[in-house]
Amino acid sequence: MVSFAVSGVGIQDGTSTSCDIDIIDATGTVAASLKNTSSGRAEIKEPQLWWPIGSQGVKSGYQYVLKITLRGSEARVYDVYRQYFGIRTVAVDSRGLQINGKPFYFLGFGKHEDFHIFGRGFNLPVMVKDFNLMNWIGGNSFRTSHYPYAEEVLEYADQHGIVVIDESPAVGLHEFPKKTLEHHLRVMEELIERDRNHPSVIMWSVANEPKSTDENAREYFGRVINHTRALDPTRPVTFVIGGSNASLDKAASLADILCINHYFGWYSDPGHVELIQRQLSYDFRQWSSHFRKPIIITEYGADTIAGLHTSPSFIFSEEYQVEFMAAYHRAFDELRTHGILAGEMIWNFADFMTDQQINRVWGNRKGIFTRERQPKVAAHFLRGRYQNLRRVSAKGGVVLVGPEHVQYSYQNEI
Repeated sequence: MVSFAVSGVGIQDGTSTSCDIDIIDATGTVAASLKNTSSGRAEIKEPQLWWPIGSQGVKSGYQYVLKITLRGSEARVYDVYRQYFGIRTVAVDSRGLQINGKPFYFLGFGKHEDFHIFGRGFNLPVMVKDFNLMNWIGGNSFRTSHYPYAEEVLEYADQHGIVVIDESPAVGLHEFPKKTLEHHLRVMEELIERDRNHPSVIMWSVANEPKSTDENAREYFGRVINHTRALDPTRPVTFVIGGSNASLDKAASLADILCINHYFGWYSDPGHVELIQRQLSYDFRQWSSHFRKPIIITEYGADTIAGLHTSPSFIFSEEYQVEFMAAYHRAFDELRTHGILAGEMIWNFADFMTDQQINRVWGNRKGIFTRERQPKVAAHFLRGRYQNLRRVSAKGGVVLVGPEHVQYSYQNEI
């Protein structure tokens, strides 16, 4: 059953109007039709489901069209509006997220709407290039870090079966006054109103790296998350944790899935890749033990200057970026075997510009692609992992594999 409601119906001069509803499948066939109604439920017999890219034996990104025809007297057509949508379910349990009842493992990216020619903002050719590169690597998801992206991006994700964590522009909240809360609630209303019909959007992220150890964080995020759930009970809700720990965090228990950013080997203990697996595994086990929720690592990365090579590896070199990632991947594989990790997202898809800081070498260089979208060695390395993870699927599942399938060496990738 497809529920629908059409608002803003009418002609300015007061002419009496009515709506006809047609649901059309990908072949152009009318799958359901209702006359003279602006809200209700329509039944589609044997519906085709929307599946993410990498799903086994099914077409990804399948969509229907809800065609709304506004008629006046004598059946005169005043307007026609078409809304694309997909049919799928999303659920969360202690081990992870399921799409249409099948386990889904995030192989993704943090991104920015940024390009070297024009800076920040949406650009259609760059968007197409980015999606092609994501598919080349074997990715299946991204987060709209740290703000809602252009609607065209979500439409393209819908068409190509790319899963999206849709994030609000609440970045680095360290204080929680009433005025901020009221604004935050309105922002979530606007975000959900705009993006709720996109099947690619499977989770709302209400914030990135707030001070969630603050005593006021629980009340604040309780209001925001509960409000978000009330607006859309069909999707899980989260916020992205950074700079916190399991024993001190006041708000993590409110999230359906824990999304956590970590930079062991970069912002802490730079150069010491030998510590990463032990540090990350211990930390994520603490989060899992405290909250009994699945975890997605939504950021991990090391700034890298394309073309800088060192032996032995040294921070900012391409060799260090690959060794850094390999250490994280060993921890990921260990955590996945224990049902703790539900997904991994590299930070960042591509280099992007920042303000001038002494710890930034002409912007943030953590991308596996340059700002011009040329691959670093790390892009080829990550491609080996993501492609294997996408190929080796559990029977009838989307992505669920064991660590025996994802062992890599740096030498094999170059």
